[in-house]
Amino acid sequence: MIFLAIDTSGKSGGITLAEGNDNSFRVLQSSPIAGGTFSAQLVPTLASLLQKHSLAAADLGGFAAVSGPGSFTGLRVGLSAIKGLAEVLQKPIVTISLLEALATLSYQQGTVAAALDAGRSEIYFGLYSVSNGRATKFQEQLLSQQEFVTQLKASSPVSLVTSDPAVAELAYASGIQVQEVARPEIEAIARMGLQKLLAGETVSVEALDANYIRRSDAEIFSNRKI
Repeated sequence: MIFLAIDTSGKSGGITLAEGNDNSFRVLQSSPIAGGTFSAQLVPTLASLLQKHSLAAADLGGFAAVSGPGSFTGLRVGLSAIKGLAEVLQKPIVTISLLEALATLSYQQGTVAAALDAGRSEIYFGLYSVSNGRATKFQEQLLSQQEFVTQLKASSPVSLVTSDPAVAELAYASGIQVQEVARPEIEAIARMGLQKLLAGETVSVEALDANYIRRSDAEIFSNRKI
C-alpha cells in the first residue's frame, strides 16, 4: 500500500509518502512544510512528491494525519486537505494523536502517561495502555499544572513521557520521574498510520475532526456571559 502521512499540528509540519504492508514499511520521501505556509504549500508539496515518484493521487491507498493537539489553524488546514482528497478518491483515513505517538515512542509497556505543554500554565495530558508498540487510550484532557502533578501522583506508579522541556522540568521539580523524547517525526507518524490502516482503524470523512482538547478562544469568549 502506498499512502500519505501529514502533520500540520506544530509550528512547522511535514508530509511523508510511504509504502508498506503487514511485513514491511518504507519511506519513499518526506518533505517539511514551514509554519505559516500550510494552506499555500500542502497541496503543491504533495503533488511534487507524487510526481517525483511517477505516481498519481489515485495510486494512494490511504491517508494518515496527526489530529492534535496543536495549532488550531494548522490542524484545520491539514485535515481539510485530507478530507477533500479522501472524499474524491474514496480512500480510508486514520488519525494519530501526538500524545498517543509520544506514549508509543516511549517504548514502555503497561500504563503510560504522555504530556505536552499547552501554554497558559496548562498541560495536554493523555493516559494509555501500551503493548507491543500500540497505545490504547484511557483518556486525554487539558489540566492545570497543579492538576497534572496531582493526577500523576495519584496514578503512581505510571511512566511519564514528554517532548517538552517545560513539562519535564515541572515533573522533576515535583519529584516525578519522566522520560524525555524528541517530538514525534513525520516518519514515525507514518509508521503508526500504516498499522492503523492495515488494522482497519479508520474514520469516515464526515467524522474526521481535529483533537484540539482545548476549546478555541472564539468558543470560550462566545460562551461568556456579558
